[in-house]
Amino acid sequence: MEKPILDVHNLTKSFVSGSKELTVLKNISFHIQPGVSCAIVGPSGSGKTTLLGLCAGLDQPTSGSVSLSGRVISDLNEADLSTIRNRQIGFVFQSFQLISTLTALENVMVPVELRGVPYRKVEERATSLLAEVGLADRLTHYPNQLSGGEQQRVGLARAFIHEPDILFADEPTGNLDGETGAQIEQLMFNLNKKQGTTLVIVTHDKRLAEKCDRIIELSNGSILTDSEHQVAAGDEIKATVAE
Repeated sequence: MEKPILDVHNLTKSFVSGSKELTVLKNISFHIQPGVSCAIVGPSGSGKTTLLGLCAGLDQPTSGSVSLSGRVISDLNEADLSTIRNRQIGFVFQSFQLISTLTALENVMVPVELRGVPYRKVEERATSLLAEVGLADRLTHYPNQLSGGEQQRVGLARAFIHEPDILFADEPTGNLDGETGAQIEQLMFNLNKKQGTTLVIVTHDKRLAEKCDRIIELSNGSILTDSEHQVAAGDEIKATVAE
């Protein structure tokens, strides 16, 4: 059997608030195989975003471990984590997280430019990805000149430019209307399948979760259910690119 790309073992995360200790996650264990799409769902306060941050190496657990491609990342220093995030991990955020002083093209180029790849090669790749998400005519636009849906398309292109092994998405359609959100969802899944990237999504959107291969439901910091989900052909939404 193929080794999991993400292996979470007995993960616990606690915070100290005043004189009290608050445990947000309690002994969470699961693993995800390469190429799988997995939704993490649950009510507000169930620990979804905390879990995503720990899996992505953005925070360290109180106890337990997180392994990415067989390497334990939960106890690495920030320099090593930064290298792993730049080479193996992609992110899509609810609030887009674009750099306001950079154009759409420049925003997409940032992750690979940090590696020292030749400018022309990065520019060509970024231009191709922006065309793929329907923004061929928005390359020189700044974030404040783009709609929310367009900004999230830029975010998708940026997340995939370095061909990450795994992509973490935190409420990727949370700030978008229904139609635009459906377009972003399908673009994300299309890129996921094309590149073979593992996809882990935190979402409140049941319809989005049901498009994933697997659904992990959290409740009060523990896994309530963990089920594989067979996506029916009729569940898929065909994305339309806005003119």
